[in-house]
Amino acid sequence: MDYEYAPLRLPPDIDRLTAAVRLAIQAEYGGWELARVRLMKDGTRQVLLRRPLRLAILPGPSA
Repeated sequence: MDYEYAPLRLPPDIDRLTAAVRLAIQAEYGGWELARVRLMKDGTRQVLLRRPLRLAILPGPSA
């Protein structure tokens, strides 16, 4: 299956709960699923979202 990917970077001032809520909203309304989360030394989170390629265009993630 082919996927499209959307990288996001969450700043260090966003706590884990807030990050989880933001990602859940993206999953619910944009059709995205979590592919990877990396917590960097400076506290930022690098997030990679993915969703199956579709013919209909869905809105992109907002960060």
